[in-house]
Amino acid sequence: MTTSNAYQDKPWLAHYDEGVPEFVDYEETCLPEFLDRSAQKFPNTMALLFQGYQLTYGELKEVVDRFAACLVEFGIQKGDSVAILLPNVIPCVVGYYAILKIGATAVMNNPLYTDRELEHQFNDSGSKLLITLDLLGNRMIDLRPKTSIKQIIYTSIGDYLPFPKNFLFPLVGKKKGLKADVKSAPDVYRWKDVLERLNGEPPKVKLSFEDTAMYQYTGGTTGVSKGVMLTHANLSKQVQHIRRWFPGFNDGEEVLLGALPFFHVFGLSTAMNFCIYAGWGNILIPKPQPEPLLEAMSKFKPTFAPLVPTMFIGLLNHPGFDKADLTSIKGCFSGSAPLPVEVIRDFEGKTGSTIVEGFGMTESSPVTHINPFIGERKVGSIGLPISDTECRIVDLNDGETDMPLGESGELLVRGPQVMKGYWNNPEATAETLTDGWLHTGDIAKMDEDGYFYIVDRKKDMIISGGYNVYPRDIEEVFFEHPKVLEAAALGVPHPKRGEQVKVFVVLKEGETGTEEEFLAYCKDKLAAYKLPTMIEFRDDLPKTNVGKVLKKDLRE
Repeated sequence: MTTSNAYQDKPWLAHYDEGVPEFVDYEETCLPEFLDRSAQKFPNTMALLFQGYQLTYGELKEVVDRFAACLVEFGIQKGDSVAILLPNVIPCVVGYYAILKIGATAVMNNPLYTDRELEHQFNDSGSKLLITLDLLGNRMIDLRPKTSIKQIIYTSIGDYLPFPKNFLFPLVGKKKGLKADVKSAPDVYRWKDVLERLNGEPPKVKLSFEDTAMYQYTGGTTGVSKGVMLTHANLSKQVQHIRRWFPGFNDGEEVLLGALPFFHVFGLSTAMNFCIYAGWGNILIPKPQPEPLLEAMSKFKPTFAPLVPTMFIGLLNHPGFDKADLTSIKGCFSGSAPLPVEVIRDFEGKTGSTIVEGFGMTESSPVTHINPFIGERKVGSIGLPISDTECRIVDLNDGETDMPLGESGELLVRGPQVMKGYWNNPEATAETLTDGWLHTGDIAKMDEDGYFYIVDRKKDMIISGGYNVYPRDIEEVFFEHPKVLEAAALGVPHPKRGEQVKVFVVLKEGETGTEEEFLAYCKDKLAAYKLPTMIEFRDDLPKTNVGKVLKKDLRE
């Protein structure tokens, strides 16, 4: 293999696990039709489990159909946008599939966003109806006049609970901050009232693979969030990709830990949509903190767990982790941020599971790379391009010239999971998509076996004294320190060098440290031009819900 055609030769194919294809023979089937199929094949199999309350696939299809009919009654037509503002609860899944079933466009929103952020996303998407939680109901009623939202349907944590939790919830829900009274207002409806009042069949809507299924807003880690247009083809082919990457797991038999937020495309594709495609059970975790995660894993025995680094770290540092029986877990999938090597070793050692790291972006539905589940997993690598996915590393300056093997440049990807474009933003689309190639903005390199490594975010690269400094190199050194729980490096202005390196550090519970101690620790571990000059200790780091550190917030 010569360097000039390193990427065209696709060396990664030689390292695929047995049974993983180079090209997928896709079913031209949209997500709601996959639900219908799973309901037919596995009618009595658990589809969703929430706080002990269970819906089978047969029951899930029935409630999706009923709510789809309700949306039509409310005047929602094919192509209309409907916003969902929910954590991982049953109505989130039902609402999403009902929206897609009638050919409308789903708009997933983060419940932790501010009114200003939500106002932007509601208006930018043109959302006509909002499905939300009672805890957010009054805020959304007050915000509604500033948006395109006409109707609001709100659900409650207590809508789907088993006995005796359903009996006790009205009594204790408010005390625990899990329930709220929603003020009376025009066109505001309770979820259960709507379902009980309107009980019809949804109209048959012909879905096209090329239709936009959803607007998924970018995390806004680097600026104003943009609406990524994901088609039915993007979403359908993505779950077919993921399913074929794990051929050793069985349809209709596995149970997945649904901890990744569904309002983010990582959780949406690898947890919610993946489960429904494969007929797996899904344990819904609305608040993925160490305590409820550990409790759910111990009690309900999932076999597969897609998580993010902060969740792995939180579990490992929980006092009950060593005592819990987590041997049911066979596979874990990690993404959104690099997973420290020692975390992988500790978690696998204590659970007997296998963690595979992957990579993706909102703009690619999101998964483009995964390490083999059975074959060689290279430490620090995001793995191999998945089926039907082309990749190149190009020059940072011109964005076109292929870089020699092993050298860093911008990662470009092309495949059926890559977005249609940004909604209402042709300029940003033209900047990001060229001849089908998605410019990821990530600095990466490929080794001779076709494994890819993220060096850093293009936007996060620090230029100090004319040298390129990659924050991840520095962060890895800090993660190796026994006192450090989390670390984030970034560039701050310097009058002579242009930028200097500053590191934000979160220490493990009970640990103390000084700036001088950590600066001295780095001296023999990093080249002089990479050495941090400032250390700031924090109780925590600002993050998105999928664990990405918000470096723009640290800069403020």
